Amino acid sequence: MTRVASLYLPHLAIERLRRLERPAKPPDAPPAPAQPRLAPPIDDDPGACSVPRGGGWRPGARWALADHGAANWPRENVRPDKPSQAEIDALPAHQRPTMREMGRRSEAADNPFKAMPPDEGAPGYAAAPLPLVAAWARPTILIERVGQRDVVTAACPVAQELGLRPGMAAAHARALVTDLDVRDAEPDHDRALLERLALHAVGRWTPTASVAGPDGLWLDLTGTTHLFGGETRFCRRLLRFLHRLGFTANVAITGSPGAAHALARYGGEPVTILPPGRETEAIAGLPLAALRLSPEALSSAARFGLESVADLYPIARGPLARRLGMATVTRLDQARGLVAEPIVPVVPFEEPRVERRLLEPIGTAEAITQVIGDLVDDMVGVLQARGLGLRAAFLTCVRVDGIEQRIGLGTAKATRDAKHLKRMFAMRVERIEPDLGIEAMALTAPRVEDLMPVSLGTGLAEPSTPDLAPLVDQLAGRAGDAALFRVGAQESDVPERAIIRADALACPSGWPKWKRPARLLRQPELLSNVVALLPDHPPRRFVWRGQAFSVVAGDGPERIHGEWWRSDREMWAVRDYFRVEAEGGERFWLFRRGDGVEGSTGDLSWYMHGLFG
Repeated sequence: MTRVASLYLPHLAIERLRRLERPAKPPDAPPAPAQPRLAPPIDDDPGACSVPRGGGWRPGARWALADHGAANWPRENVRPDKPSQAEIDALPAHQRPTMREMGRRSEAADNPFKAMPPDEGAPGYAAAPLPLVAAWARPTILIERVGQRDVVTAACPVAQELGLRPGMAAAHARALVTDLDVRDAEPDHDRALLERLALHAVGRWTPTASVAGPDGLWLDLTGTTHLFGGETRFCRRLLRFLHRLGFTANVAITGSPGAAHALARYGGEPVTILPPGRETEAIAGLPLAALRLSPEALSSAARFGLESVADLYPIARGPLARRLGMATVTRLDQARGLVAEPIVPVVPFEEPRVERRLLEPIGTAEAITQVIGDLVDDMVGVLQARGLGLRAAFLTCVRVDGIEQRIGLGTAKATRDAKHLKRMFAMRVERIEPDLGIEAMALTAPRVEDLMPVSLGTGLAEPSTPDLAPLVDQLAGRAGDAALFRVGAQESDVPERAIIRADALACPSGWPKWKRPARLLRQPELLSNVVALLPDHPPRRFVWRGQAFSVVAGDGPERIHGEWWRSDREMWAVRDYFRVEAEGGERFWLFRRGDGVEGSTGDLSWYMHGLFG
């Protein structure tokens, strides 16, 4: 079920200018008149003190006056609040009050657990009304030069109440309103702001957002509103976000982009949520301008007496197309949800891309290699200007017959070395089949990373670490990406789980201190005809892969328990590992299942797991 939201910003151009004029710091408010300070009520007779007065301050409030030689003070001189700093300094160090005691008083404190307002949608919740317009000091209009005259492109709410409308001449507007704030329109800046809002929506609300004209956005909310508590809560959150930025907004959610666009601008409500399948009924009473028709189509409709969308419903498609144009029929079907209307989303990151269109088709390896070299040089320039390095690239070759061929490559680390990239593509030229010829070639970098300049040192003879990335890329281009890897360690007690494959340029760490074989079998292999003394002796003879071995020396056991958190079968599992040396000089790493005492630990079978040397 498709759900599309249309966000409408009716006063975007003017509110953007007012937002720029907003002071960074609000002006200081005038000082309030001095009010007589009333002393808080003090309990003069708190009763017997439960804390002994062994000098100093007691927790809770006042200090013991009698203990400090103030028992004979007059009643009016006894101060219930904390004493002055001079009096505190005069006391011995062990009798001085702590900061915590100085801050406490004897009167009752407010309850810190205050009742919180109910959440949105809960019983008793009353949402604060969102102000639709800001406080406008003067009527403001924006004008733009069209031909030989200035035309009003936007008007604030105050100016609209005075009869000013977009599209009228600026001279006429000045004649109607004398105290008028006239400014130049900046459509490029307004478009840039909408694109920033669309990118913000892609990062936080929905993966698909698009700019809808000069005053709104389209948001594809299919399968996303449940993350915000439903469509109603999402709309409230969206409007409050824009209100904090200083923008007035309306939002409508329907099953088609056309209906959402019409209801957001002509529905008259800040929030409109339409159930699926109700688009035809909801837009019937809206004017024809809600369908985004051309001015010529609107003029023709006015001549025929067609005013609302419902007037188009009984007209047959043929006569309607002849009178108002085929675009009117398409817009009507899109608004009713009968024809799909694609939303072209904004792309958060524009991937680097370079292209060459050839005057004549090419088909030889030398010509293809030369064009690839030119594309690589262009790509390196783009990457250097943006401070990026290439990690993956795709070369697209368009043949004369329209068939596209793509070859790709990846690098071990970010690079923009043109010589290295040309060598990598030259190793893959043989995969291209030009057939009748190639007429266009493009190079894109879908995966890039930041690549900053690297210091070359002081120029003296300093030992430098060789860069293995070009070698790794060349070997991977010949043997395949899966042929080069390093062995890394991961946290696991079971040996076959403690070894993983790592990237060729990775620096594995965390190796265990236990001695492990140079070669570890992928899976332990069962041994036969094993002769060994239980429970702690290595085997004396065994047969592995059809060959008998006699053991002359052995070391162990090294006991490894199973990982009980992975499987119940490993709850009591035990492996006893031994390092043994055969008569021929071979050194093996093998183990016995079970500890040789308890039957639940293993069946006492022997396995080969690795080889030393």
